[in-house]
Amino acid sequence: MQGKNLPGGLRRRIRAGKLTREDVARRLAELAFGQANDCVKLVMEDAVGTETLDLSLLTELKRNDKGTVELRLVDRLRALEMLAELAGENGEDLESFLEALQGGGEGE
Repeated sequence: MQGKNLPGGLRRRIRAGKLTREDVARRLAELAFGQANDCVKLVMEDAVGTETLDLSLLTELKRNDKGTVELRLVDRLRALEMLAELAGENGEDLESFLEALQGGGEGE
């Protein structure tokens, strides 16, 4: 997780050790449904500044001396499983949980 891509309020809650279930669920949803465009851009473009890229889905990047690139991303299925478990612990139907997650305001 890249700290610079986090909303300020979430960053403060992490530092204070006061993460909420909604914070965790929102982050899992971002990992499960996020786009890897910036990760691909990192390996495809020569002069790209990493400070502007969202690399939160990237877990590993390897380049060998022959030019081969191996890019590993977050396991989306595992993120979905964890999100479903979190929804189940809350005693809610998964669909209504995800709707609430999408409609919930950031408040930051």
